Amino acid sequence: MSTPTHDTPKPETPLAREMKAVIAANGPITVELYMALCLGHPRHGYYMTRDPLGLAGDFVTAPEISQMFGELIGLWAAEAWRHLGEPSRVRLVELGPGRGTLMKDALRAARALQAFHAAIEVHLVETSPVLRGLQAATLEHSGFAPEWHDAFAQVPDGPTIVIANEFFDCLPVRQYVRGREGWFERLVGLDAKGELAFGLAPAPEPALKRDAPEGALMEFPASQIIAMREITERIAHDGGALLVIDYGHLRTGYGETLQAVRDHGYTGVLDAPGEADVTVHVDFAALAQAARMAGGAVHGPTTQGEFLLNLGIRERAAALREGAPDKAVSIDTALARLIDMETRGMGQLFKVMAVAHPAMPLLPGFDRRHDP
Repeated sequence: MSTPTHDTPKPETPLAREMKAVIAANGPITVELYMALCLGHPRHGYYMTRDPLGLAGDFVTAPEISQMFGELIGLWAAEAWRHLGEPSRVRLVELGPGRGTLMKDALRAARALQAFHAAIEVHLVETSPVLRGLQAATLEHSGFAPEWHDAFAQVPDGPTIVIANEFFDCLPVRQYVRGREGWFERLVGLDAKGELAFGLAPAPEPALKRDAPEGALMEFPASQIIAMREITERIAHDGGALLVIDYGHLRTGYGETLQAVRDHGYTGVLDAPGEADVTVHVDFAALAQAARMAGGAVHGPTTQGEFLLNLGIRERAAALREGAPDKAVSIDTALARLIDMETRGMGQLFKVMAVAHPAMPLLPGFDRRHDP
């Protein structure tokens, strides 16, 4: 494994020390395993030890920007339920629910359709004990008793509506670099000073035959594809829909998207394992293909800005301003942030895609549906 050297040592986080010991004893690890340990290590994982959201955390998500986001998602879920034939019980599932803010706002908005509100069973897929506690506090007076699960497979069978806001970007990927003799997996090992460093496997991966220029980097989202297939198979069998909202790209391509965020800014991916959020941009084309192969109908994808505009976020903002004119500036600021269609704005960077039972019509927020 060929690795570069570093002039300054990286911070010695508890997880970094553990990783270095394991790598020194057993050899380099995959980027996929590195990412999984950074986020989910039972003692030192980023999501296991902290609340990462808000000004005091490392980043802010759309539900924390404005109640409008979660409310529109709740109304979207109500329409999906209606298109399902209005089953008497439906599992409303959120994957990676953060503080529970989105679910709280969605449930409040769902009261507009009383039959849907009465049919809901709330299920939260969350592995972090810290975040589970925050979610319980947020939803304490919602009128629902959520059930928590470590994995989607634990959610009971039946008609299901799944919300995945900034969930797939946290699922680890493998990385490969094109060399003269083929595709070499990118690994995390130790440099000459014993610091964490990227390198390549000594032999190419024989199963990868894709043509690309030498030096090209490819990310393979195996865990994301597995999760999509699992959810889609449930939806195709029991009825339901999945809504995916995440930052990413519409076409599969080459290039690195692995990134780390800390204190509302970017930091080196290897700089502080366990103390920074490590994510990738979601390949929506790969997710759509996985969903179609699992028997689902794909709606979209589209941009977050277009999706929210199609759902009526401007009208919702106007109603909020009318009810609270003293908050008009903050409402308009939040609206602009959510639908900003500039290159790096949330409205453009974030994409939205739904996967539904093939018998369901085009769901709200989308202009087109891609059938299997």
